[in-house]
Amino acid sequence: MPKAGSGLSLDGLGMPLWLVIELTYKCPLKCPWCSNPVDFDRYRNELTTQEWKSVLREGRRLGSLQLGFSGGEPMLRRDLEELVEEADRLGYYTNLITSGVGLNPKRLRALKKAGLKQIQLSLQACDQELNEKLVGLDVFDHKISIARTIKAEGFPMVLNVPVSRYNIDQTEAFIELAADLGVEYVEFANLQYYNWALLNRAELLPTREQLARSEAQVNAARERLGKKLTIYFVVPDYHDQRPKACMNGWGSIHLTIAPDGTALPCQEARLIKGIDFPNVREHGLDWIWNTSPGFNQFRGDTWMKEPCRSCSEREKDFGGCRCQAFLLTGDASNTDPVCAKSPNRHLIDDLISGAEKRESCGSKPLIMREGGYPRRTDVI
Repeated sequence: MPKAGSGLSLDGLGMPLWLVIELTYKCPLKCPWCSNPVDFDRYRNELTTQEWKSVLREGRRLGSLQLGFSGGEPMLRRDLEELVEEADRLGYYTNLITSGVGLNPKRLRALKKAGLKQIQLSLQACDQELNEKLVGLDVFDHKISIARTIKAEGFPMVLNVPVSRYNIDQTEAFIELAADLGVEYVEFANLQYYNWALLNRAELLPTREQLARSEAQVNAARERLGKKLTIYFVVPDYHDQRPKACMNGWGSIHLTIAPDGTALPCQEARLIKGIDFPNVREHGLDWIWNTSPGFNQFRGDTWMKEPCRSCSEREKDFGGCRCQAFLLTGDASNTDPVCAKSPNRHLIDDLISGAEKRESCGSKPLIMREGGYPRRTDVI
């Protein structure tokens, strides 16, 4: 599944190759970096089983090949197995993106029978105590147990590690655990700072020293393990001099459908104010993808301002992330401030400098995902 920082560059030939369906925003965990909207309680009108099946059919007609079942926690949908079966019948390569909460041997076998091809399981720490503090529930032993069951059932598996200042020093331990579990892939996904992660950015952002040490450990493990384990290391682009081509460019190969049917060019796009994104209950996917103003807003380069407009790299990074540009500058058409050419790069440098200072000053409590509204708690 492509994401900000994946380093993957594909030409979808005008097709939404990757389709992500966020079946629900409901989730038992309280992760303080959750990518769901901070006000997710507003979006309770989830698509029905038949509506989701219609989305799947339309997606295949548009050329979608890879399908991610996401959330919230998709295991909370009782029709998940039915939707997987329909997706498999239509010819998708299906991927379940889950915390593991709600998974058990019976449901795993049912999902395999339905045609599920791959599972991405998140793990937030390598020990029970830290994991509970970071997600708000004692689910560490269950996660490890279900990881072993996933492999016993023969699924290819990605162990996804959402990396922050709190767990980045466990890099070697995560790699050892992944090798022990027998997973094919481990992804160290340094957080992208939107929604709940944005609220907690000051406490979650690692230092340069932490990142350098962690990346060195990853490179050493790659040499040591070879093809036994594929390790991805997604660096937070705050620490780069050029922005990443998020989702390979706006409306290029990626299409997300939110639980209420809102269609988005990336999972975070609805946080940009002033864009009216279409809904599958009102429009067909063909019109949404090819014609809707929201999906055409930042395609191509005619929308670009300087320095992007005359930059030789504009077709490589597309000016960076539109969501990040909006969050940091108030204007989604600005150059992503991560870029060293941006007149707003100082905003990023100030954030990094603040992270270095906080390392020596201690931590403040995190704002945990709870009930859809920010609430500071002393969980950490």
